Amino acid sequence: MEKLLRNWTTAESLDWKRLMAEDQSYLFPEGKSPVKYFMDEMYNGNSLRGTTTLGNEKERERVYDTIFRLPWRCELLINIGFFVCFDSFLSLLTIMPTRILMTVWRFLNTRQFKRPSAAELSDFGCFIVLACGVALLGQTDISLIYHMIRGQGTIKLYVVYNVLEIFDKLCQSFGGDVLQTLFNTAEGLASSSPENMRFWIWRFISDLALAVGASIIHSFILLAQAITLSTCIVAHNNALLALLVSNNFSEIKSNVFKRYSKDNIHNLVYYDSIERFHISAFVLFVLAQNILEAEGPWFESFLFNAFLVYVCEMVIDIIKHSFLAKFNDIKPVAYSEFLEDLCKQTLNIRTEDGKKN
Repeated sequence: MEKLLRNWTTAESLDWKRLMAEDQSYLFPEGKSPVKYFMDEMYNGNSLRGTTTLGNEKERERVYDTIFRLPWRCELLINIGFFVCFDSFLSLLTIMPTRILMTVWRFLNTRQFKRPSAAELSDFGCFIVLACGVALLGQTDISLIYHMIRGQGTIKLYVVYNVLEIFDKLCQSFGGDVLQTLFNTAEGLASSSPENMRFWIWRFISDLALAVGASIIHSFILLAQAITLSTCIVAHNNALLALLVSNNFSEIKSNVFKRYSKDNIHNLVYYDSIERFHISAFVLFVLAQNILEAEGPWFESFLFNAFLVYVCEMVIDIIKHSFLAKFNDIKPVAYSEFLEDLCKQTLNIRTEDGKKN
């Protein structure tokens, strides 16, 4: 047994020496000086370039797309989306009531009942939703909600804000479906036959009641968000910083490392535009509250906090969309296509698919 083991060791050693002898680049350690061994390790040792796959022109384009080309296109799209939201908001307060008054004035002048068109019924439904929301929110005790939120000890303010933001997005999605249902019913009521008139009227009333309820719930959620943000801005215990850090980095975590299609990113940009508009409304709410109730020098502190909120929101949106585009292989030109589609929808130019967001 010992003889077999010795023969096997000798054969193994001979094979190893033969293998090393066949490798001309190998120099036995006993033939090397310490200086030569050190120099060989310096030139032939591992390097970062040797452990990294060499990039090509496509990889270089991805780097420059992430850092330079996509951020300004994304921010341009979000800012234009903000002004589209602002235009829609002003239209609800000015153009829509004016159209309703013109319809009523035409009816009073002609003294003849004429079935309203689908557009007139839609305006009437939106006006009822707006009037009910304004009337109910006008009776709300804001100071009571403010002290309830400020007095929270077990639930932190940034947790409250994040929970409200989740419900806000759910209400946005559901509210859009409710309004689509209401407008579709208005279309059916305007073109229904006299035999089916009763059915369509009751359907329109039920859809209108559902729209009023959904909008009121959403309005209270937005009001609670505004009060929470106001509480964080007024507080002197770094609550605003905690809110921004928690909210923004949770947004990155929940979006960046997921797979998204081009349509999903398209909708996500619209959500970010709406969020930017909501934050602007919240800041105006805080400004009005400070004008009415604040004491002492507060304007400089308010400007700094408002600037901090806007900068953080802008930076987080840029980072989020830059890496979303990188991980999902979305080119920066896609955001230009999103912008073109938004402009066509705003100008009521019909597209091939006819989809509206």
